[in-house]
Amino acid sequence: MAMESPISFSVTRGEPRLVAPAKPTPRELKELSDIDDQEGLRFQVPIIFFYGNSSLMDGKDPAKVIREALAKALIYYYPFAGRLVEGSNRKLLVDCTGEGVLFVEADADTTLEYLGDAIQPPCPCFEELLYDVPGSGGILGCPLLLFQVTRLRCGGFVLALRLNHTMSDSFGLLQFLNAVSEIAQGAEVPSVLPVWQRELLNARNPPCITCRHYEFEEVHDTKGTLGVMDDDNTVHRSFFFGPKEIRSLKMRIPQALGPCTTYEALAACVWRCRTVAFGVDPNEFVRFSSAMSMRGKRGLQLPSGYYGNAFAYPAAIAKVGELCKNPLGYAVELVKKVKAEMSEEYIKSLAALMVIKGRPLYTRTGFFIISDNTRVDFQDVDFGWGKPLYGGLAKASSLISFFLRFRNSKGEEGIVVPIQLPLPVMERFEQEVKRMVAEEAVEVP
Repeated sequence: MAMESPISFSVTRGEPRLVAPAKPTPRELKELSDIDDQEGLRFQVPIIFFYGNSSLMDGKDPAKVIREALAKALIYYYPFAGRLVEGSNRKLLVDCTGEGVLFVEADADTTLEYLGDAIQPPCPCFEELLYDVPGSGGILGCPLLLFQVTRLRCGGFVLALRLNHTMSDSFGLLQFLNAVSEIAQGAEVPSVLPVWQRELLNARNPPCITCRHYEFEEVHDTKGTLGVMDDDNTVHRSFFFGPKEIRSLKMRIPQALGPCTTYEALAACVWRCRTVAFGVDPNEFVRFSSAMSMRGKRGLQLPSGYYGNAFAYPAAIAKVGELCKNPLGYAVELVKKVKAEMSEEYIKSLAALMVIKGRPLYTRTGFFIISDNTRVDFQDVDFGWGKPLYGGLAKASSLISFFLRFRNSKGEEGIVVPIQLPLPVMERFEQEVKRMVAEEAVEVP
């Protein structure tokens, strides 16, 4: 089930260049929302796409096609071509300078056939497929997007990119990439025009915290077992859950809990197995958070075309002994409780917390976040070469994992879950997951 990537290849890169909007754009300052500019989103998100060869695109260079379409899309999404500045109370604003986004083109001596299932996260040699251009990785005063198109020997190519997360969430980025892909295929104007309106997700005036936010409460690791990690001493692995594994998990969940979604069963399994693997003191408390989109939620009418961050991550808290000793249904109940927290009031309370407390970082002690990206249709982004063999986030972090749709080399449709853990913890996690999905599960009445 766990998949590693003992694969190597070499990449030859050209010099990085800036791609500016193809026409002049407004020079202005635009505020981000109080959801956008929280400390927990002030990082770079890596995304990657693997495309096969297409006879319909013979003679066309994917780097040139994407670069030219990108310049035209930036006419509409011109804030991406600017740079972030910080105002009072750490408020972030986009200075719409029109400088552009970074773009690199490259060639790799490998093929998609050679890469096989290794294209799923953690992607092999990712640092070669997305060059960390020196001086480009900061949050303030740096390009907000970095692209690299790498041509492969087989005629396919890889598109890797890095997004300053304060600008957009997965749905917002997808909207922008769809605009680029539509223009690459001949459209003059994107089918969905961008909407800024970040003030819609600002705190009330005056701000007022009305909900409890476990994810921002200060936690002390008094027994030293709550799993605060040093990212430099961790490993990345990916776990594939196909229909058989999902069915086995759901068989463990009591019918009295009502309908259980795949996300609820899988999130409960991963959180529980991770906690067991860390060997946390049974009297400690751990927190689980589900990153949940507010798009389409009742009372949260965001306009079509809004491409800012529109999600929150309410948290549940559990005593370790109860989480690890109880059947899986106990963790499922907590995941369901987290999902029920999302509301307009919760979002407004979160925005208020950001303003009142100076846009803090979520707690890192005994905390784990899962982001469900199975409904983000990265796998439909088509620049003319067809849909990607894989499209989505490139890797997990020590506190954040995510779910993505994936079809493996056997043709099985399932969910891939990348995770980052210290090696001894990873080995225990893998064994615990195998036990959960491989044993004969008796359906719980």
